[in-house]
Amino acid sequence: MSIAENQETCRLGPELNGIAMTVEEFDVVAESDDLYQYELIHGVLIVNPIPSEQERDPNGELEYLLRAYRYNHPQGGNLDATLSEEYVHTSAGRRIADRVIWAGLGRVPDPRTDVPTIVVEFVSHGRRNWLRDYIDKRDEYLALGVQEYWIFDRFRRTLTVYRQTEQGVAEQIVPEAKTYRSDILPGFELPIERVFAAADRWGKD
Repeated sequence: MSIAENQETCRLGPELNGIAMTVEEFDVVAESDDLYQYELIHGVLIVNPIPSEQERDPNGELEYLLRAYRYNHPQGGNLDATLSEEYVHTSAGRRIADRVIWAGLGRVPDPRTDVPTIVVEFVSHGRRNWLRDYIDKRDEYLALGVQEYWIFDRFRRTLTVYRQTEQGVAEQIVPEAKTYRSDILPGFELPIERVFAAADRWGKD
């Protein structure tokens, strides 16, 4: 029985990795093994383990810094919302971003229709993951209209920021010892070293 014929009883799990699915089929499946993450890329279901502590902890540190900015900085109201492990609806299917940020809307965003202003990824170990974060996701997110794409790479100890400009894709590499500032979040200061320190607590791989 196909996924389309069995939508109500289909439960996503690692055994379904690599099967063909449509966006419509993917969106209606309600049950899954919560030890894994599920993405739909070019009509293929991709199953991955949940992020490691070395990714989740720095992601939490980033969230703390963003929320402190929102509630304590005079211009913090420019940050509308931020969510972790959120689906991004790309032209290729459904990506799970480590973090999405909406800014400048002046309202609570609708994750189903409002393109994130900033998308954040924390690089996992392995060349395949490197290519996915630095190339595949970069192209998909910027094509969608994401204004900035942040990549935290604990292996290179850098934050890479991509933007789509009239001249093409612009890249900015911020080393660990620096503080990143973005016009999208006026007054927000992001100490890169502090984010990586959260990952280092769990050891280095």
